[in-house]
Amino acid sequence: MTMPSATSREQVSRPFSQFVAVFLCGTFAFLDLYSTQPLLPLLSRVFNATETHVALTISASTVGVAITSFLLATFGQGLQRKRMIVVSIATLAVCTLLTATATTLDVLAVWRFVQGLMTPGVFILTITYVTEEWPPLGVPRAMSAYVAGTVFGGFMGRFLGGIIAAHTSWRMVFLILGSMLACGAVITQVLLAKPTAPRHAAHQEIFGPILTSLRNPRLLATFGIGFCMLFTLVSVFSYITFYLAAPPFGLATQQLSYLFAVYLVGLVATLIVGGFLARYGLRHGILVAIALCVTGVAITLVHSLVVVAVGLAVCSSGVFIAQTCANSFLRDASPAESRVSAVGLYICSYYIGGTFGGILPGVVYRQAHWPGCAVLTCGFLCVAGTLAFFGWPPHRHEVDPVPL
Repeated sequence: MTMPSATSREQVSRPFSQFVAVFLCGTFAFLDLYSTQPLLPLLSRVFNATETHVALTISASTVGVAITSFLLATFGQGLQRKRMIVVSIATLAVCTLLTATATTLDVLAVWRFVQGLMTPGVFILTITYVTEEWPPLGVPRAMSAYVAGTVFGGFMGRFLGGIIAAHTSWRMVFLILGSMLACGAVITQVLLAKPTAPRHAAHQEIFGPILTSLRNPRLLATFGIGFCMLFTLVSVFSYITFYLAAPPFGLATQQLSYLFAVYLVGLVATLIVGGFLARYGLRHGILVAIALCVTGVAITLVHSLVVVAVGLAVCSSGVFIAQTCANSFLRDASPAESRVSAVGLYICSYYIGGTFGGILPGVVYRQAHWPGCAVLTCGFLCVAGTLAFFGWPPHRHEVDPVPL
């Protein structure tokens, strides 16, 4: 456990506007990435498709994220942080608007894939920006603001998606979210401060930074944790919609969109947890977060809508806290000259996990329904806990590290 000194506390302070800026970057990055989750039963009826087929609108975007994340891990070290964040949001806005032109489910999945390709430029460089612009003890607080933004963006995308589709059409969802992203590019350009940390030039050896990260056991453990955590979030919030749309619950599309209000609990928990992580450490924090996830998934098996909602709130809060811990840990585990590479590989692994979370539970759901999905998800959470316990050893001699 690391106790902050007076000097460290002074270093942590940053203008409040900068916490707001990284919060908004997280919001815009995740505004439409999972916006089709409350629409899955609707899309299944509209296109006469199976649960696994319509879930491609989720997994296609996560595949796109994984691909671009790997490319940024390879070539992104020398990119200007703020400029690329703004350009990525603007490009994502255009792709989101064009998604509304899809005429078949397969075409919709292709556009979702393109959206996924455009998204990593926002959050990979925002995570890198935070780890470079804040001192070690300030990283958990700034990262909690960023992750809270991703929670808010994820909630708004899902919530608005269900409400808009219920009252108009699924096409209007992408028209409205695309317009919001266009505004987001302008807001980010105004609010986000110009980076002050020196940029490290790209390595002459293209795969040098990647190989450095892949030889780092602490980073490998973190990549595995990321895989398991997004697997959990996508698995739970994609297939719980089918569970709740069927008897005895029988929820409609608009009612399913209300379900994602539980994300607001996670948003508050994530904003609060930054100070605790700085005091008690990331390793303790992520183990508690994973335990919360397992508890939340187990609670959803009770046939009561209120109890299911509580379980989802607990599970999502655990995932968001774990994400804050993992993102912050990258500041400690990766050298400055290969930090973009480390973040890119982490995001790549994270979204590969999300891709599996959109497909593998679908196979299980057809055989064992929601209880089978819950058992599968808890298995991946146990793997994440094992990786955190053994893969994040406490500090011994480092000076002013990120607290573990």
